[in-house]
Amino acid sequence: MFFLVLGVLLGAVIVYAYKAEAALSAPWIPTAAARLFAQRPLPPPLDDTFLSSPRYTLPLRARGRDIVDANGTRFKLASVNWYGGSDELFVPGGLDVRHRDDIARTIRAMGFNSVRLPYSDELVMSNPVILPHLLSANSDLVGGRALDVFAAVVEALTAQGIAVVVNNHITSATWCCGADPCDAGWANDHLPAMLCRVRQTEEEWIQHWEKVMARFVNNSLVIGADLRNEVRGVWGTMTWERWATAAERAGNRLLRMNPDWLIFVGGTESQNDLSGVARRPVVLDVPNRVVYSAHVYSWSGWGSMGGRYAKRTYPSFVQSMRKNWAYLVEGGVAPVWVGEFGAPGKPGQGDANYWQNLLRYLKAIDADFGYWAINPRKPKDNEEETYSLLEDDWATPVLDYRMKDMTELIRAGRR
Repeated sequence: MFFLVLGVLLGAVIVYAYKAEAALSAPWIPTAAARLFAQRPLPPPLDDTFLSSPRYTLPLRARGRDIVDANGTRFKLASVNWYGGSDELFVPGGLDVRHRDDIARTIRAMGFNSVRLPYSDELVMSNPVILPHLLSANSDLVGGRALDVFAAVVEALTAQGIAVVVNNHITSATWCCGADPCDAGWANDHLPAMLCRVRQTEEEWIQHWEKVMARFVNNSLVIGADLRNEVRGVWGTMTWERWATAAERAGNRLLRMNPDWLIFVGGTESQNDLSGVARRPVVLDVPNRVVYSAHVYSWSGWGSMGGRYAKRTYPSFVQSMRKNWAYLVEGGVAPVWVGEFGAPGKPGQGDANYWQNLLRYLKAIDADFGYWAINPRKPKDNEEETYSLLEDDWATPVLDYRMKDMTELIRAGRR
């Protein structure tokens, strides 16, 4: 027990140090192209990139490196994360500022055709009544419980033709992902009872998934389940084989409810590492359902020979991407959704080198992606979300280098 606690404390110090150093790396200075982009309105969204377009025939499936529709037409995930359902207040952010339908319309107008929507297992376990002031712009939801509000947000998004990927983000309702070993995997019943505020078995984790997804069985624009955010074990002890086996159990149970869903399986090492797929792919009872997922941040890559991504040259960065996950895309093996990445938007803040390398590479391979995040504020303490793509009004897009590059990525490629 002593060594476990000591390991958690040391790990927290290491992560803090790496993230603090990353913030000092390569500050962003607006380029002429970024300044010009910020002076113009966003281009209108391309309607044929949304699943509601006649261009597509559902259901979706995996084929080689792509997600395709029933006729083999590629559907490229251009996603944004909308968080809050996994945090302490149990509610997607912004519902105290704007009506959910208006937020959904804004997301569509920004060109994103899909949303990754996280929840915590604690939300399912407790399903509390949401505090009224958190729903002040959605009066029809006042008095509703967390799962009802979550479902109402999903319905608002799909009513706008936006596809939704539901994400099991964390066990305990809190900001993810810290040093707590209780939230480092999908089940924590193997840990001492005194250590974990919220406990669950693997079977309970799957049952929570079933309870959440039961509401969306007949909503064709809820396209799938992102099974778990950033599995890592206690400081990197999670093996790919263990996680792949659990993902198959959960995925097969969900496919019994709806065989058309895509099952998104993230890598280990906080979703950075999908190298294990080469020796042990995830195989489900329904074929062509698996989409893998990777997360790439400026502080990712620490502990590797090349160091963190904030410090890498472009060739070194690409080499790491190929080793960890991009070999699946470039080799036509399986689709990979880069379901989280992000950077601060204010001039003088860090991550420019990382961002330039990442977006250059995502454009080069025409990747499916999901930006973190749309939210201008973190839920619990109303802290500024420096990675946000919206101002505090939940209506005004932040038009900077990030939206410039993502707009180009949305419109580029092999559509």
